[in-house]
Amino acid sequence: MLKGEKVELRAVTKEDLKDQYKWRNDEAFANLAAGSDAFQYNNTPLETMEAFYEKNLTTVDVQQGCVFSVYTLTDGKHIGKCDYRDVNLVTRTATIGLSIGERDYWNEGYGSDIIHTLVRHLFNSLNLRRIQLDTWSGNKRAIKAYEKCGFEIEGRLRENEYIDGAYYDTIMMGLLRSSVS
Repeated sequence: MLKGEKVELRAVTKEDLKDQYKWRNDEAFANLAAGSDAFQYNNTPLETMEAFYEKNLTTVDVQQGCVFSVYTLTDGKHIGKCDYRDVNLVTRTATIGLSIGERDYWNEGYGSDIIHTLVRHLFNSLNLRRIQLDTWSGNKRAIKAYEKCGFEIEGRLRENEYIDGAYYDTIMMGLLRSSVS
């Protein structure tokens, strides 16, 4: 378990999947979390999520990555999830992602704390030197949170996302260990 200032990142439990299922089937949340992949993201049966959990989330392989459930420190509420994946031990890099499903916790600094907590773990415990992520250009709140945490826009795939009848860019962002104080 990893503690930040506002959140605690815990191993995913089977009980957490019910919240994730609820969030994934919220169309607005699915669009923010998955971009043009939302159609797959929000059409996953709970049984499929449970089978994936049993197969993939009951053991941790550093190279494969890890998924965490996010709980608040103040009231112990399960509010979202985060992960790291695509770990490359040669280049010491990984890709991260996060989502907050409980809307009451949006715009309250929880996203930034999740990022800081996960980044600290990856840089200090796994000795990574670079972390990357991608989102879509319409997800302004996520881009702002990532920039607040030191991520820089490193690339743009023009009109690579299709959400609600409009094209958006995929925004590629990165953070180097040397740029974190």
